[in-house]
Parts: sequence; C-alpha cells; structure tokens
Amino acid sequence: MAEQGEVRWLDDVEMNAWRGYRRMSIHLEAELARDLLASAGMSVSDYSVLSTLGRVREEQGVDASMRVSALARHLEWEQSRLSHQLRRMEERGLVVRCTDEGDRRGQRVSLTEPGWAAIVEAAPAHVADVRSRFTDRLTREQLIQLAAITDAVLCGLPAGAPD
Repeated sequence: MAEQGEVRWLDDVEMNAWRGYRRMSIHLEAELARDLLASAGMSVSDYSVLSTLGRVREEQGVDASMRVSALARHLEWEQSRLSHQLRRMEERGLVVRCTDEGDRRGQRVSLTEPGWAAIVEAAPAHVADVRSRFTDRLTREQLIQLAAITDAVLCGLPAGAPD
C-alpha cells in the first residue's frame, strides 16, 4: 500500500493489462447479453437466477428450493435487487417463492416447470455463445492461467474467495 499522498501509478504493462481487461469485460458481457436476449428472449439476470436454481434442482430433485438469502449471496446481489427480479419472474411464472418452513422469517424460491423449461431451452445456445466468444479463443493453458488469475484477484476482494 502506498503511503498517504504517494501514488503508485500504473506502468505501461499494468496499464495495458488493466485497459485490456476492462475493454474485454465490457464488450464480452454486452455481446453475451445480446446473444442471450436474441436466442432465448431473456436477460442475463433471468439466466443467472434460472441457471442457479436449475443446478439446485439437478442436485436435489424436482422439488428443490433455495433460501432467497442464499441465492442473493450466491449471485452477489443486494437483497432488494433479487426481490425485484424474483417478483418479475414470478409474474411470468418462472419461479415461485414460499415461506421457509424451517425458519419462518425467510423465504425459499424454486423453479416452476415453465422456469425449468426456459433454462433447459436457453442453456445450450448460451453455452455455445460463451464458447465461441470466450473459451474457444483461448488455449487450455490460457484458461488454466486465467482461472488462477481470477482466483488470485478475487481472494483479495471482500467476500471474493473463489467457490
């Protein structure tokens, strides 16, 4: 950490890496969001919720649910953002919320059959888009390095330890 008043400016290598990361992140996220909307008619937020609940369903069975607070932590979203997202998804019949019988102060959320069908339909095209725009452009060694890099950066951020 630099002392107060002392700035450690980025050198050319650091600046190029930072700018490249920012440009890649912004453009890649935007392209994947456009792809998802075009192929599945859903937002990245919809996909994030549905895919997380879909994994829970695959692991625990058709009647699986997840505490809303745990879903918020997993997605790294504020509770209010998730609440609004779930309300919109409930209105479209994709998810359902209910009181958590184990802790009546909380709620659980689960996929409806239309929600399950939506993620099952959307996932193949989304994975193909991730492959074509990201993973297929890198070697296996680069992917391993990138995973190590992201873990190192995330470990230095609050609540950012890798999964």
